[in-house]
Amino acid sequence: MIKIVTDSTCDLPIEVTKKLDIQVVPLTIQANGQTFLDGVDLDPTEFIDLLEVSTEIPKSSQPSVGSFLEVYDQLEKKHPGVQILSIHMTEKMSGTVRSAELAAAETKANVTVLDSTFISGALAFQVEQAAEMAADGIQMGPILTKLQDIRDQSELYIMVDTLEYLQKGGRIGKGKALIGSLLKVKPLAAIVNGEYSPIKNMRTYKQVIEYLTTQFSEASVGKTIKKVSISHIEADELAGRLVNALKAIAPDVPYFVTTTSPIISTHTGPGAIALMYYTE
Repeated sequence: MIKIVTDSTCDLPIEVTKKLDIQVVPLTIQANGQTFLDGVDLDPTEFIDLLEVSTEIPKSSQPSVGSFLEVYDQLEKKHPGVQILSIHMTEKMSGTVRSAELAAAETKANVTVLDSTFISGALAFQVEQAAEMAADGIQMGPILTKLQDIRDQSELYIMVDTLEYLQKGGRIGKGKALIGSLLKVKPLAAIVNGEYSPIKNMRTYKQVIEYLTTQFSEASVGKTIKKVSISHIEADELAGRLVNALKAIAPDVPYFVTTTSPIISTHTGPGAIALMYYTE
């Protein structure tokens, strides 16, 4: 038997995690002198309200080693001899993978920790696939091989609407943030090999959609788009426009649109949107 563990940045709906029996270990958010468990004490809507009244930009922290250890031990106790596949957000953006690895070294359970090299929906692609394969009785080796294929064929693009959060998070300097804010640019980046990698600055949402649509169209040549995920924070209209543009290229692909995890939102701020998809 194989059980899947992930973290709260995967942006999977609770009905999916319950159906596939996926264990989600929450990251934490500190704001206004309080600590919240992502997705437990604070959902995306509540986080937006918190941003409006917070005197400083909230900070996020990876789950403790103890949090992972508790989940692993409980799974072993409930299912003796279980194999656990723990899939998490890119280690180049968080210490989550390291916490999971330390807990895996302490528990008596048989745990494999996997760095997805992504976040949000691109992490969810791997988590959901692993859980579905595990439910079908497929062994660990073929599951890991399939996840590597998905990882290699996944793309993640992200646009932020304000540079304030990137600057506070150390992604860009204060000078660049000030100039960018004055020029009202919208930085577009990708996650490449697990790292935030700037692509170019856009001036309008139309330019953002045109660029993403072009990349999507080129990626679909000679391949099949398997899934598309769009995550955003307070960017419903832009997300709708993007979906309509992509559907003109691939109308029969499943599209999943969601408000992203508060953890991710602490680094992007309101107005951010991410496009994720993978091909075969």
